[in-house]
Amino acid sequence: MEEQTVDREALSKYLACLLDINRVRDFSPNGLQVEGRERIATLVTGVTASIALIEAALAENADAILVHHGYFWRGEDGRIVGTRKQRLGLLLRNDLNLYAYHLPLDMHPELGNNAQLGLRLGLRADDRFGENGIGWLGMVDDPTVRTVGDLARRIEQGLGRQPMVIGDLEQPLGRIGWCTGAAQAYLEDAIAAGAQTYLSGEISEQTVHLARETGVAYIACGHHATERYGVQALGAHIAAEFGIRHLFIDIDNPV
Repeated sequence: MEEQTVDREALSKYLACLLDINRVRDFSPNGLQVEGRERIATLVTGVTASIALIEAALAENADAILVHHGYFWRGEDGRIVGTRKQRLGLLLRNDLNLYAYHLPLDMHPELGNNAQLGLRLGLRADDRFGENGIGWLGMVDDPTVRTVGDLARRIEQGLGRQPMVIGDLEQPLGRIGWCTGAAQAYLEDAIAAGAQTYLSGEISEQTVHLARETGVAYIACGHHATERYGVQALGAHIAAEFGIRHLFIDIDNPV
């Protein structure tokens, strides 16, 4: 049986349309960040384009890697030295494509990080908050999950890690706002939209005080832990659409 492949540029165009990459101004370029071979038969997805992920992809004879956290972030040192040289050198020497999608992947209504986290935890959204509606707002589907403690236990089971909870575990959940990754800055937007519980990947020192002073429970579940699912869903979608091989490789990260 002939191996199925997809053209590198055709995949770029397809994903640009699917994820509507020009909808928002992002912190890094979305799309093909490092050009490799023209035809793609095996795609590896992962959260971050670390050396460990690149090496794991090479071990699987991948033609392309697709991640949520790629390279060339706004405001960073642009010199190709140190770890940056190692990462780019490894990609270029092996003719390996690197695709990266940041905010567009967070925001996609079906394949995005917020959508996929909601599915995994049984959260049903009926509203949005924050810039460009990046945050999701809604309720938990399961009537037995009534308190902050109930949701924290579901998160521990679903994500495989114990979340940090700021607030009373016996506090009723009320309306739940969630936004994956480093979204602690959206807490005020979530509160203004009516959230009594807020779920994100990270929490900052000042965010603890805001949660305590407003009485809103804050559940920090881990940046990496909350952003593993969108890229998996996107990879599976690409594999189904083009008939290519797809593997998600999870490089453990406790943050």
